[in-house]
Amino acid sequence: MKCQRMIQTILSVLILASCITTLKPSNTNLQTFIGCAVREFTFLAKKPGCKGLRITTDACWGRCETWEKPVLDAPYIEAHHRVCTYNETKLMTVNLPNCATKVDPLFTYPKAIRCDCSVCLTTTTECETT
Repeated sequence: MKCQRMIQTILSVLILASCITTLKPSNTNLQTFIGCAVREFTFLAKKPGCKGLRITTDACWGRCETWEKPVLDAPYIEAHHRVCTYNETKLMTVNLPNCATKVDPLFTYPKAIRCDCSVCLTTTTECETT
């Protein structure tokens, strides 16, 4: 359960972080793009007892059309709204550098293979904002 929660958190971070990273070269206009796509980005992988490591991977990025009316009370979303989320992933593992003794240097993170606009699932995405 703890591992599943960690993967959920990592997936959520990857989805959010992908919004501020560099898009793979294309002719896509990000201001007008509506849909869901795989996007390359870099993040800092770290855990207690190890130095961080910059990792470049693929994550989901995009905006999904919806006909839902906005919810005006916190948390401002409905659980059934469509989001750009992972449809297929591959788990990747790297060794973090300079780990303390008795600290496992392995760090596992998801790499997006396919992304789609679909209902937000808590198994892969943080669906609520706080």
